[in-house]
Amino acid sequence: MSPAPALALAIVISGRGGNMVAIAQACARGQIAARVARVIADRRDAGGIERARSLGLEVSVVPAREYADRAAFEAALAAAIDASGAQLVVLAGFMRILSPEFAQRYAGRMLNIHPSLLPKYPGLHTHARALAAGEREHGASVHFVTGELDAGPVVLQARVPVLPDDTPESLSARVQQQEHIIYPRAIGWMAAGRLRLAADGPQFDARPLRQPLMEDACD
Repeated sequence: MSPAPALALAIVISGRGGNMVAIAQACARGQIAARVARVIADRRDAGGIERARSLGLEVSVVPAREYADRAAFEAALAAAIDASGAQLVVLAGFMRILSPEFAQRYAGRMLNIHPSLLPKYPGLHTHARALAAGEREHGASVHFVTGELDAGPVVLQARVPVLPDDTPESLSARVQQQEHIIYPRAIGWMAAGRLRLAADGPQFDARPLRQPLMEDACD
């Protein structure tokens, strides 16, 4: 019996593409049954563009600033995603808020990674906010994308300890290390059919996922 075809991914980036590289490498190693169909950047100067090309990946640039409004940009972004044949949309350092209509278009087929232990610290500057609050633990969350910012069902998290001498930069570096582990893992679960979004919430191995799975670097 031949193996199932690799899950086609469209990875959408705005910046350096660190998670994009980690996902592409996991695909290339055969660690997950997926392939990067296309990397899509919303900025012409995104550092991840050259990194993607150096890995032999197909790249499209859909520069948000060159469209009249969000609706026009999202129409172009959707066209690029659909033209790639992607079965799963992966937001990896994508820094724009998507409309509820766009989220609904890819409902159950779009993931994001956020640098906090959601529901704590949605939005920006998560590491500085965690330090200012005196948190002892911080981390990252993989979640399905819905129409509300950083509020979709969380499926996998990684916790890291907050150290006494941490800065936002040092804490970010440790969180990113965990992001590069958990994001490919969650995508691999999608590719294997183990993870899906049902009408009543996420399911893992055909059972309701009542709380996020955890990769714990605090142990």
